[in-house]
Amino acid sequence: MLRWAVIFLIIAIIAGVLGLGGVAGVAADIAKIIFILFLILFVVSLVLGYWPRP
Repeated sequence: MLRWAVIFLIIAIIAGVLGLGGVAGVAADIAKIIFILFLILFVVSLVLGYWPRP
């Protein structure tokens, strides 16, 4: 999932350099959403990993 966030971030940077503002904005928004989702899932997996099993 982090890989997809990086891919959309690269797309946003390339589109920004080429002057495609709409595409860059959409790609940057998607990258932010995927990155935040990745962080949430990472924290949940850390918490569940330290949870003692019966």
